[in-house]
Amino acid sequence: MIVVLRLGHRPTRDQRVTTHVALTARALGADEVWVSTPDPDLEKTIQSVVGRFGGKFKIKTGVDWRKAIKAWEGQVVHLTMYGESLSKALPTIKTKRLMIVVGAEKVPREVYDLADRNISVGNQPHSEVAALAIFLDRRGGGKKLEKGQKGRLVIVPNPRGKTVIDRSKEKTRRSPKQG
Repeated sequence: MIVVLRLGHRPTRDQRVTTHVALTARALGADEVWVSTPDPDLEKTIQSVVGRFGGKFKIKTGVDWRKAIKAWEGQVVHLTMYGESLSKALPTIKTKRLMIVVGAEKVPREVYDLADRNISVGNQPHSEVAALAIFLDRRGGGKKLEKGQKGRLVIVPNPRGKTVIDRSKEKTRRSPKQG
């Protein structure tokens, strides 16, 4: 069980980035994303993706992050620029129950203290989406993106266009060749 906890989501400012956090979490093997701020539109967007592309991924918004971290039965990893090196820390994370914390705005100091591990994907300013993607991809051995979710829509690799199979219509839609 892997849960990504998104802190500090501001719906008017962070909508797109938080959506990308959730999509990245889903695509790279997380089971759920929890967002500290209530956002029914975000929930609908992610549920729509899961409905079309498959999987059992869940989203919850309006989560009290302090209670969630304190109640978590497993390891809590906070991704930050200021933590221990990812390459050194990752081999030591053996638990299957993992909460990965990513921030939006400035992360409260308390998060650093509540987390079991503060792990740095890099020590330069970077995106929380990139940090999450790198962490999950390395943890999954680079294989998660190759696994399909067996959804209604399936994207077929195509070097010159888009091929999407809609299983509900049992029909393949192809875009024109892209030059």
